[in-house]
Amino acid sequence: MLSRIFIDRPIFAWVIAIIIMLGGVGAILGLPIAQYPDVAPPQVTVRATFPGANAQTIQNSVTQVVEQSLTGIDGLLYFSSSSSSRGSVTITVTFAKGTDPDIAQVQVQNQVQQSISRLPQQVQQQGLVVRKSNPDNLLIVGVYDETDKMTNQDVSDYLVSNLQDPLGRIPGIGDSNVFGAQYAMRIWLNPNKLAAVQLIPSDVTGAIQAQNTEVAAGELGGQPQPDTQMLNATVTAQSRLQTPEQFANIILKTQSDGATVKLKDVARIELGAENYNARSRVNRHPGAGIAVLLAPGADALKTAELVKAYITQQAKSFPPGLKFAYANDTTDFIKLSIEEVVKTLIEAIILVVIVMFVFLQSWRATLIPAIAVPVVLLGTLGVFYLAGFSINTLTLFGMVLAIGLLVDDAIVVVENVERLMEEDPELSPRDATVKSMDEITVALIAIALVLSAVFLPMAFFGGSTGVIYRQFSVTMVAAMMLSVLVALVLSPALTTTLLKQKKTDENGEPEQSWGERKFPKTSRLFRRAGDKFNTTFDRGVEKYTGAVKAVVARKWLFLLIYAGIVALLAVLFLRLPTGFLPTEDQGAGIVQFQLPAGATQGRTFALQKQIENYYFENEGKNVRTMFTVSGGGGGGASGQNTGQGFVSFAPWDDRKGKENNADAITGRASAAFQGFRDAQVYSLVPPAVRG
Repeated sequence: MLSRIFIDRPIFAWVIAIIIMLGGVGAILGLPIAQYPDVAPPQVTVRATFPGANAQTIQNSVTQVVEQSLTGIDGLLYFSSSSSSRGSVTITVTFAKGTDPDIAQVQVQNQVQQSISRLPQQVQQQGLVVRKSNPDNLLIVGVYDETDKMTNQDVSDYLVSNLQDPLGRIPGIGDSNVFGAQYAMRIWLNPNKLAAVQLIPSDVTGAIQAQNTEVAAGELGGQPQPDTQMLNATVTAQSRLQTPEQFANIILKTQSDGATVKLKDVARIELGAENYNARSRVNRHPGAGIAVLLAPGADALKTAELVKAYITQQAKSFPPGLKFAYANDTTDFIKLSIEEVVKTLIEAIILVVIVMFVFLQSWRATLIPAIAVPVVLLGTLGVFYLAGFSINTLTLFGMVLAIGLLVDDAIVVVENVERLMEEDPELSPRDATVKSMDEITVALIAIALVLSAVFLPMAFFGGSTGVIYRQFSVTMVAAMMLSVLVALVLSPALTTTLLKQKKTDENGEPEQSWGERKFPKTSRLFRRAGDKFNTTFDRGVEKYTGAVKAVVARKWLFLLIYAGIVALLAVLFLRLPTGFLPTEDQGAGIVQFQLPAGATQGRTFALQKQIENYYFENEGKNVRTMFTVSGGGGGGASGQNTGQGFVSFAPWDDRKGKENNADAITGRASAAFQGFRDAQVYSLVPPAVRG
């Protein structure tokens, strides 16, 4: 018998339990934390830029060429592409769930390399960017000038130059997108002046490329050299041009009479934004935003903490007037969800211990199943680590449900030992434990197998649904198996050590325990409460027995009632609305707006300001931060007539009542936006599963 080994060697049982607990503690430190399991399939994005090309041109010359190379990739499900009139293309390659994102990125990179030689020269010069990331934002950091002295182009250039690359190097970051563009040298050609000197734009482009370049000028006194050479020096030539004045003096043409035509003669040169596609605002001030995307499998909370720490550190060196705010922070809701489930878990543990004490009415007997709880829970966390799971609401929910089941096995052991000692007072705790385990070992294993058979099939579901059910199923099965292991290994050793044989005094009365001698009043109080509970419980058992007899006597009537309940259940099951996961108040909202085709950015910007004014004037107490952008940018909607916004609501404690939850706020906003002329404005809440 397995349990006999640990009954005789209780220290060995404790060592095994401690090893299981240490494994669980180590797993806690290494497990990522998320709201839900990683349901979204891995994605790899390919980005290219063709300056000056329209959507049809980039579709024919770039998008189709790259798409034709995406064949023969392992695990590829499908790919989608978006070619914009701004000269950019994004191809999203989606892989089957379970595909290694790193391998997928390498395979896409290798396939794309084959098509580079067939792309236009301008695209090759810009390069193709291949990255793996989740298709949803972890954070959106909004930076704005509260003095309104800077433009959104100034702020976006600061983000690109100072924050984007360092943020991309933080562990856990998959990608980052800036809503805006950095500075560039803008050269505005005058066609009349070009025609006057018989030049075309390609002549200007060629002259700029030839004269704005890095030149390796060599060195003086390099080897081989004569012995009389006394100096060795590296020759430094003029590097790339930096200022508008330097660009203005680029020579475009030399006339036959020796006169030169310079760039400033045919163009206006200034330092401006690389593009003016986006106009963004933060809290009704000029600003820009940077969207941070999580790498597949990364810890959302840990990554967000690193990003926030870096932003806080860099904010100390911001130019005067610049402030930052988080327009979209998904980790706030993750923290709240995990905290609530952990609170429920702790409450469940406390309630289980109280119930055990009420029924067992012995602190020694209660302690045995109570010790099993942390051992099994920590062991289950170790199984999470081995299975590659995360600490999320579903796995914690499975642990909450498992608490009531995992103590059953230990209670069965304690109850049976106490029964044997009650029937035979001469029996020692050790002998009673040995006899008890002989009787119930098979039953304990059978119970675990039956319960596991209920949950185990869910572990083999496929697709995104299978990912959710699999983690819940494995949590329950792991807890059940560990519960039986503890009941066979640790609980017998504890019963042998903790339970005491009942002794009687000279009058045949049970001897008082240490607690009864030291705290007589408290002991009497507990004894009276226990007697009262037992009396009430016995009366309840008698009433239940009578009710069962009545049901058996009228079995056909109650079978008919049961059939009616089953039929009602089937009707309700078919009529209730269905959904993947319930929508919750995540403390954020999304706004998407669009004007008719052909509308200019100026009209879209006016609509953008109207939307901002509504939120801050009508929902000011519920809005903490709002970031809006018209004209696209950041990987979002593209076109002068489109825009989007991200609203961070006030903390949940400051938004009491149903009228202030996310659904109510977005519902009121949608109703108000219906009155906007020629505009389609949608106010939405984020989906339950991000990505």
